[in-house]
Amino acid sequence: MGNVYLPELGEGIEKATIAYWHAAVGDLVSEDDDIVEVVTDKATFNVSAGALGVVKKICVKEGQMAKIGEVLAVIDSSESQ
Repeated sequence: MGNVYLPELGEGIEKATIAYWHAAVGDLVSEDDDIVEVVTDKATFNVSAGALGVVKKICVKEGQMAKIGEVLAVIDSSESQ
């Protein structure tokens, strides 16, 4: 299992709002797939899966706020076959 974290987005940015999930639980994603769009007061960013696998859990729903470093989703790499 691997976690997708909200990455550093820029100096002074401590949190972001989940705008849209491009992936759902059960979807097969690859490492470079953008799986979630996040919005700050300065810009909109896409966050990639970071690993090949199946989305097992979405931890922060659309419209909710997440802090930098918070787990956004869990990906199971053992199910990537």
